[in-house]
Amino acid sequence: MRPPTISDALAARHALAGQLPPTPMWNYPALDASVGAEVLVKHENVQPTGAFKVRGGLTLLAGLDADERAAGIVGYSTGNHAQSLAYAAKRHGVPCTIVMPVDPNPTKAAAVRALGAELIEAGRDMTEAAERAREIAEERGGRLVSAADEPALVAGVATAYLEIFEQAPDLDAVVVPVGGGSGAAAACLVAAALAPRCRVIAVQSAASPAAHDSWRAGTLLSRPNRTRAEGLAVGSGFALTQGLLRAHLADFLLVDDATIGKAQWLYLRDAHTLAEGAGAAALAALIAHPAVFAGQRVAVVCTGANASEHELRTHLPLATAA
Repeated sequence: MRPPTISDALAARHALAGQLPPTPMWNYPALDASVGAEVLVKHENVQPTGAFKVRGGLTLLAGLDADERAAGIVGYSTGNHAQSLAYAAKRHGVPCTIVMPVDPNPTKAAAVRALGAELIEAGRDMTEAAERAREIAEERGGRLVSAADEPALVAGVATAYLEIFEQAPDLDAVVVPVGGGSGAAAACLVAAALAPRCRVIAVQSAASPAAHDSWRAGTLLSRPNRTRAEGLAVGSGFALTQGLLRAHLADFLLVDDATIGKAQWLYLRDAHTLAEGAGAAALAALIAHPAVFAGQRVAVVCTGANASEHELRTHLPLATAA
């Protein structure tokens, strides 16, 4: 794989023009007071699929050749990557099959089906779902789309960070949640080119620390995958994104799932924003590590809003009681 470049990110922005308008980035004084920093929230939760990944899906589909379009794509995901591929496939008239672990988030599963994709439930976790997706792609001759090892996905996601540094060129840090790492890798790519003094800081759930541990060790590792934040529920590192993180990432923090729940509540209370668990993880890093960000101007990416009814009913009451 050739890692994407800033030129690829700029080309992706051109490809997405007219399809996805820039998302807003707002400051909320009540949120600043809660975390002790000047916080700018990048609202990727308002994308048509409710999450940032649609940028990557549209970019990847735009680059397929005629044979790949005819054969269709096969993806594996707990939800937001799946919706991204399904949305982009519908826009481009490409057959799409998505494999999710058994008993997926019903909100995300329903959204994938509503977009016209075939949804197959297979496996207990993402590792087993990915293996079934590979088998289906081989059986059908479809294009298997990795959850992270896709340069076009990273280039597409990088358009969000082009917007961030245009909207706020004087940031001290940008904090990005990590599952497979496409968002943090994209942030590193753009910051290195446009804002080299801005620290890019990744955050992951301590209950699923594969990307964090891979970055710390300098090699791809697998780890137990127990987080309830679906977008962070990845059990191994990915070569492409880890390479970009090792080149440019300033730090990688861990937070527990309880703090992610508290961040979801603060988003609702202080910023009038619905965030799923992964979408609140960047804010959770500011709550869990206040000394790292105190008094600084920090962008946090609210990566998604696709919280299930069960997630909201179960975890938000716990956060409000804490």
